[in-house]
Amino acid sequence: MQHPAILRLRATAPAWFLVCAALIVSFGACVSTDTMPTPAEARVPTPAADAAPTPTAAVSALVPSASPTPTAAVSALVPSGSPTPTAAVSALLPATPLPSSSDRNGYGVAVDADYAGTLSRAVSTRVWETDFRFHTVPYEEIISGGVGRDGIPPIDDPSFLSVAEADEWLADPEPVIALELNGEAKAYPLQILTWHEIVNDELAGVPVTATYCPLCNSAIVFERTLDGTVYDFGVSGFLRNSDLIMWDRQTQSWWQQLTGEAIAGELAGAQLRFVPAQLVSWETFAEEYPDGLALDRPGFGRPYGDNPYVNYDVPDSQPFLFQQDTDPRLPPKLRVAAVEINGDAVAFPYSVLAEERVVHHEVGGEDVVVFFEFGTTSALGRRSIPNAEDVGATGVFRPVLDGDRLTFALDGDTFTDERTGSTWNVLGRAVGGPLAGRQLERVQAQDHLWFAWAAFKPHTTVYGQG
Repeated sequence: MQHPAILRLRATAPAWFLVCAALIVSFGACVSTDTMPTPAEARVPTPAADAAPTPTAAVSALVPSASPTPTAAVSALVPSGSPTPTAAVSALLPATPLPSSSDRNGYGVAVDADYAGTLSRAVSTRVWETDFRFHTVPYEEIISGGVGRDGIPPIDDPSFLSVAEADEWLADPEPVIALELNGEAKAYPLQILTWHEIVNDELAGVPVTATYCPLCNSAIVFERTLDGTVYDFGVSGFLRNSDLIMWDRQTQSWWQQLTGEAIAGELAGAQLRFVPAQLVSWETFAEEYPDGLALDRPGFGRPYGDNPYVNYDVPDSQPFLFQQDTDPRLPPKLRVAAVEINGDAVAFPYSVLAEERVVHHEVGGEDVVVFFEFGTTSALGRRSIPNAEDVGATGVFRPVLDGDRLTFALDGDTFTDERTGSTWNVLGRAVGGPLAGRQLERVQAQDHLWFAWAAFKPHTTVYGQG
């Protein structure tokens, strides 16, 4: 039986592509070893023949045979006196575990007595110790991404540079994940995360995992402590809705990157806590956090700064390894700033934000304000990330300070609150006027390609469409 992704592309792909695709899928599905596989080449989107701009057909990614080992602190219990998460962290708390029983796990997910039949058709399980009896999604939705477990190697022992040091090789418009907790800030450049996808780290005493799925343009940060245990995450090699499936090394449960939910294994049904972060330019981060740190390039021999997914984010092009119809309300790969509050989800298209620049809206009964500024390049466009198209950056905040609701407008190239005339940057900090130095509360928001967010959140309302 041929892989569903190959069947979908048969009609449009040339013969050479079908042969390559079959080999890739066969490799990803057949990896079998009792030890951790040696990191292999990075997952690369393969185009249909009729897609105008196309991703590169192949990427030769050299990886040393001795990749970094997992962190030594496995299943470490967080001491009672450890720093507590910042108040700005989203209140998406994991459910309190239930007492386990023979037919349910600790999160209330029931045993699937017939799991083996569907699982065997979806994935090879020989290298996994995952308790696949527990799952929250159909196994038929999971497909191989073309690499083995940690074939895209996560970064487990990250090193960091000062802003001045990183400025020697990071260009001003390059996109970085900007993360700030309790007064400390770090930048995770996409030129690195494109090749590694996961960084297990700690900031301000809080264990965090910074993640990036290039196929969905999903840059998301999580707290990696769950019920007192700190988890280390890796790249499973599998996808669902084209999105990265992570795995934890403590229980080998599988986790959906875009939602932060454990979808298979002992922890199925658990939810990681999101940490609000933003995709902005390196220049924006460096100006805001001159004492911050930037993730250093690890020693994997990858061509950091080059994009292995050339022209992947063309808005009208079709996503890679995506098994369902895309939501027709927007072009599949149009960028959106996605927000979900109290079960209500809204997507703010970049195409609209680029025109309006400041948007006030209500999501889930709460007021939010969305800022948009130009000056950040795409990590999925041209070969050279610094020289790619300017796609801009967003910030989503609660427009309330000291109990007063603020109304913002664009004044030239700056965001100004009409009550005090203070000016604000895209990171939500007042940089001039009576409120200089004050910070708006960040709302948990994510910048995705539309098709991915819509696949996981089909109930989403699209801003600007009625």
